[in-house]
Amino acid sequence: VDGTNVDLYIPRKCSWTNRLITAKDHAAVQINVGDVDAATGRYAGTFRTFALCGYVRQKGEADQALNTLIARADAAAVEA
Repeated sequence: VDGTNVDLYIPRKCSWTNRLITAKDHAAVQINVGDVDAATGRYAGTFRTFALCGYVRQKGEADQALNTLIARADAAAVEA
């Protein structure tokens, strides 16, 4: 009633394929990418989270997917 989440398991979605990452997908990873201050080049204390399912990693596309996701996030941040 007070808005707290009581579910024991909250599934994640792959940031690249939008597939649901199930509890049995042991190859899935969640990566936090730190934001960098443009002036100093140092870590700004904030980060963005990306989740990649095991399917993407098995196909060998995880590095391309992560690079593209980060580039899109940076482009969206510049436009905002």
